[in-house]
Amino acid sequence: MMQDQKTKARIQKPRWLRRRLPTGYEYENIRKLLNKGKLRTVCQEANCPNIWECFSQGTATFLIMGSRCTRNCRFCAVAHGPSDPPDPDEPMRVARAAQDMGLGYVVVTSVTRDDLSDGGAVFFAETIKEIHKRIPDALAEVLIPDFQGNADALRTVLAARPDVLNHNLETVPRLYSLVRPEAVYDRSLELLKRSRIYDPGIPTKSGLMLGLGETPREIRNTLKDLLDTGCRILTLGQYLQPSEDHLPVECFIPPKVFDNWRETALKMGFSKVASGPFVRSSYHAKDLYQAVEF
Repeated sequence: MMQDQKTKARIQKPRWLRRRLPTGYEYENIRKLLNKGKLRTVCQEANCPNIWECFSQGTATFLIMGSRCTRNCRFCAVAHGPSDPPDPDEPMRVARAAQDMGLGYVVVTSVTRDDLSDGGAVFFAETIKEIHKRIPDALAEVLIPDFQGNADALRTVLAARPDVLNHNLETVPRLYSLVRPEAVYDRSLELLKRSRIYDPGIPTKSGLMLGLGETPREIRNTLKDLLDTGCRILTLGQYLQPSEDHLPVECFIPPKVFDNWRETALKMGFSKVASGPFVRSSYHAKDLYQAVEF
C-alpha cells in the first residue's frame, strides 16, 4: 500500500504542468504532410508535451536516420535497438516537406547511430544542403549526437553550414551514469568547444533537463562549463517521465524557479535563454536565434 502511494506521489503532476490543448486544422495538416513524406519528428517519437502547440503553429523538428536509437538513455522515450540503414532519399524528403509546410526555420535532429562510422554526419550534411537548395531563404538548425568524439564527423556537419549547431548536455555530470550511461560529459563539452574553434561563425546551443535530482550548485557549474565552450544559447526545461520504465521525476520545478534560472544564466553570460516547464531544445528555436546577435 505504501509503495502504491509513493508511486502515485511520484507521477502526479502539479497544476502548472496542465495545459489546454490548442485546436485548429494546422495540426492535422502537418501530420498528413509528415505521413505523406514518410517522415518522423522528434515531437512524435519522444512524446513531446509541445506537439499540439508546435504542429498547430506549423512547426516540427524532423527526426532523421530511423526511429531506433543505438543508445538507451533512461530519460528518453525514443525506441532503442538495431535500426535499418539510413534512407539516402530522406534528406530530399525532409527538405520537400519543409517547403510544403512553408517553414522559414527548419530544425533537424536524429537518433544516435553509433553503428555508422561517422555517426550519421553525412546525412545531417546532406539534409542541410537539400534544405538550403530547396528553400534558399530558410535557416537550418541541427541538434546532433556526440558522434563518439569523431572530430571529422563534426567537421562534415559544419561544412554544410547549419545556421545553429545544437548539442544537449541534458543533465549535470554527476547524473550522467544514471541518466545517460553511454554518453560522456566531457566529450559533449569538447564537441561544443570544437565547433566554435572549427567555425566561430556558427553559434552553438545546448540544453538541460531539470528535476532529475541535480543541485543548484551543479546547475550553475554546468552552465559555467557551457559558457567556457563558447555556447551562448541555452534551453532549460522540466524532465517528465515518459513511462514507468524510465527514470522517475525527482521534483517538479515551479515556473518561478525557471524564471530565476533564466535571469541567472543571462547574468552569467548567455545571450539568450528559454527556461520553463515546457521548454524543450527545439521549442521556439527561431525566436531564440533571431533574438541573439552573433
